[in-house]
Amino acid sequence: MVQFRFLGILMAVAIRTKKPLDLHLAPWVWKQLCSMPLGGPDLEEVDLLTYRNLQGILHLENSGITEDNFHVMIPLDSFMAHSADGRLVPVVPGGQNISLTFVNRTEYVERALDYRLHEMDSQVAAVREGMSTIIPVPLLSLLTAQQLEQLVCGLPEVSVDMLKKLVRYRDITESQQLISWFWQSLEEFTNEERVLFLRFVSGRSRLPSNPADITQKFQIIKVDRVRASLRKYVKNKQTNKHV
Repeated sequence: MVQFRFLGILMAVAIRTKKPLDLHLAPWVWKQLCSMPLGGPDLEEVDLLTYRNLQGILHLENSGITEDNFHVMIPLDSFMAHSADGRLVPVVPGGQNISLTFVNRTEYVERALDYRLHEMDSQVAAVREGMSTIIPVPLLSLLTAQQLEQLVCGLPEVSVDMLKKLVRYRDITESQQLISWFWQSLEEFTNEERVLFLRFVSGRSRLPSNPADITQKFQIIKVDRVRASLRKYVKNKQTNKHV
């Protein structure tokens, strides 16, 4: 829980400093942080197999499963389900002692769905507690999950258009052929390669969603060292040839 609280502090710092973090959290986590209600589609998005199994138990129309053969066809006999880490756990207190039947299957599905959607409530609460030390957490309810994720994580795509807004030119202009080749090369990069380029020039791997929040720019500087080195190399070769 201490680590989850620390994660919340880091996320809040990312919002305050406008320095995004490269985080990959389940979509419903962002919804929970914004105090948004969860439903079946949220589980479907992260655990399709479990969601389909629950729906299969609930909707038995045209399946050939009746009250008489329910226990033969359904491989569960009590109010137990697999948790996110694969453990078989009761979905209600004492669920291991409650028989799953054709009649109470609707209640089972509701309880199993509720358990899966809220099994990480305490961890999310710890993250919110950490965030509350830096930012006013009640205001998160005014955001959508996507907006909060963008505030914390920035943009997953590093576009060339965005990079062009981060550059300063020194002893060279944007209209020169060398610069055109430079941007053309970046256009041909994959997003992963552009992320590596961004990390090389700025030390970060994500960009804020708002370009105005980017204060640190990188420079493209024209240098003639290559020509000088080339002249020195040719001169050395000529000297060695005479010898």
